[in-house]
Amino acid sequence: MERLIFHVDMDAFFASVEQLDHPEYRGLPVIIGGVSERGVVSTCSYEARVFGVHSAMSSVMARKLCPEGIFLRGNMHRYSECSQQVFEVLRQFTDQVEPVSIDEAYLDFTGTALDPVRLAWQIKDRIKEETGLTISVGISSNKFLAKLASDWLKPDGLKWIREEEAEELLAPLPVSRIHGIGKKTVEKLNRIGLHTVADLRRLKRDEMALFFGKSGTMFYDRIRGIDHRELSFDHQRKSIGHERTFETSIKTKAEALSYLKYFSYRLEQDLKAKGLSAKTVTVKIKYDDFQVTTKRMTFEHPVQREEKFYEACIYLVEKISFRNTIRLIGLSAENLASFAGEQLTLL
Repeated sequence: MERLIFHVDMDAFFASVEQLDHPEYRGLPVIIGGVSERGVVSTCSYEARVFGVHSAMSSVMARKLCPEGIFLRGNMHRYSECSQQVFEVLRQFTDQVEPVSIDEAYLDFTGTALDPVRLAWQIKDRIKEETGLTISVGISSNKFLAKLASDWLKPDGLKWIREEEAEELLAPLPVSRIHGIGKKTVEKLNRIGLHTVADLRRLKRDEMALFFGKSGTMFYDRIRGIDHRELSFDHQRKSIGHERTFETSIKTKAEALSYLKYFSYRLEQDLKAKGLSAKTVTVKIKYDDFQVTTKRMTFEHPVQREEKFYEACIYLVEKISFRNTIRLIGLSAENLASFAGEQLTLL
């Protein structure tokens, strides 16, 4: 039986909540985070994205690109409340829900007798009716294609990529559209005449490893629309993390720390939303040669605050070699437990 997977993604979630609560912000460039000189953008509305603003960008750069932007600190309590409302709606349709983050999830409707497009519209309409927010929905036979579909017509989009049309649909896409392929790798591929997915399919599995290392086999399958990952419905998450593959590789510790500060902020938000704390934090680095290094710190007591995570990042980054340019950086919180308040330490 062919699987039927939905990927649901809230549109510019934090900014959309602010525009929902503050009608005077609607149609204007709203930027969450980046309010201080050393701040980092968390997310922004589609009106701000037109100016080139994006998540993890420094506040200085965001203000240069969009001086008329409305910069807000954000309200995590309100965002968590809206997220819970959305997930409650999703679970009215199925209990097969895999939360990915505060603003996205996979749903498994395999075996349903309902028309997938009509079902997706029912979900979109119900969420709009009950929360005032819009979502984009992607439908396909696996997670990779469903996620690709949800991003196809954003915002407020809906697309179904059928299994039998996946290879043909993927073929003309530029290689940059495949999630995880960074700008430097795209440039290398372009230099040898590989511009589209169809071009990339000319490479054999072992040749893919030359460009993507251990991920070569995974990319070999994905560009053919193959993804066997199952959805996970275990709500006892072992870790929460964020990572970013760069279009242009970074070179310095300062650049790395700017992204890790943003990830620290996101970890605090995620943990608060789930009522959790973490005892271990891990920094992950992937170099342009696809070698990976990780550095880990365990706290004496579980923590939840951004400041604690970022302090750990500063310490861990000093232990990382910047021998090569970096194509990916990530931060994850592990050893999760219910939040019972952080223990203070007198210094």
